[in-house]
Amino acid sequence: MKKLIVSFTAVTLLLFAQKVRSQDVVDVAASVDDFSTLVTAVKAANLVGALKGDGPFTVFAPVNSGFAKIDSKTLNSLLEPANKEKLGAILTYHVVSGKLMATDVAKALKKGKGKVALTTLNGGTLTAVSKDGGIYLKDANGNYSKITKTDVTASNGVIHIIEDVVMPN
Repeated sequence: MKKLIVSFTAVTLLLFAQKVRSQDVVDVAASVDDFSTLVTAVKAANLVGALKGDGPFTVFAPVNSGFAKIDSKTLNSLLEPANKEKLGAILTYHVVSGKLMATDVAKALKKGKGKVALTTLNGGTLTAVSKDGGIYLKDANGNYSKITKTDVTASNGVIHIIEDVVMPN
């Protein structure tokens, strides 16, 4: 009986691990309550299909409190269909082509003496910076967003969680 229970548990864990690995970056984000604003924005910008693509992608995903720092009138305006292109430019500024794990970023920071430029899908540049004992993203306007959690893996890339929305020019 013990062998049967152990076998059943092992099979269940294996199936669960397979299910998690088969989720793409959109599915992973949609499964986290603190990404509900991000998921709403991705849908409004019509980027779901692109982010469900093969990738790989590195997504710097702002939490809901990061979106809450944006003036509510501005945020609501961005979510309107007429501003889909502008919203898309902001969201693709949070995505880098390729799968950059935390160790990759750390190596690049060491090589770059604490700074490394990352080219985003919208063609802009984010700068990863080592400061105050953490890693931050510096946007085109000189604002910083702390990376609070790294290496949330998905079938088509990786998500790193950030505190604030980073903005292109």
